[in-house]
Amino acid sequence: MLYTILIGILMGISMAAPPGPINAMMMSEATRSNFRGSLVGLGAMTADFIFSVIMLVIKGFIPRSVIYLLYFAGGALMLYFSIDLIKAKYNRTPTSGNYLRGLLTGLVNPYQISWWITFGTAMLYKFGIDILIGFFISIIIWLATFPYIINRFISSKYVFYINIFSFIILLVFGLFMIYEGLKLVIQF
Repeated sequence: MLYTILIGILMGISMAAPPGPINAMMMSEATRSNFRGSLVGLGAMTADFIFSVIMLVIKGFIPRSVIYLLYFAGGALMLYFSIDLIKAKYNRTPTSGNYLRGLLTGLVNPYQISWWITFGTAMLYKFGIDILIGFFISIIIWLATFPYIINRFISSKYVFYINIFSFIILLVFGLFMIYEGLKLVIQF
């Protein structure tokens, strides 16, 4: 179970850390206060909770023969996001945000939706519900530390390191997903 929780922690980082609309709003609000930045992320985490419940309900209805496609799609998506992450830059222009805006953005964010449909579903299928413990622990840690770092040390140097770390996580998970998909195809 500890292994599954650790995988869940890395999985949560792959969801929370990449640049996107949520982190841009969190950065903007964090320049005003840590709490405001965390509140935006809490809204997005609520969207993740909603998606995780939906995926837990429907994963049992997905035929095992189709699961390998989710592994390939999830792996390809993670590789795409890792490459896109290296090219992306955070937008420093102010955008207002709050819990509701974070929630609504999370519910319509193509990254979150596609992540849960592909990678999230495949990970739930492989590791079960225990993986969500680590997943939400890492998101809560992100929600507490990311706005603090931005508020306290707003510097492009830190954002660069966050991007590099996120790139590595996404790349490793992408390759892992493709590997797992290949194993399923060979077994099938």
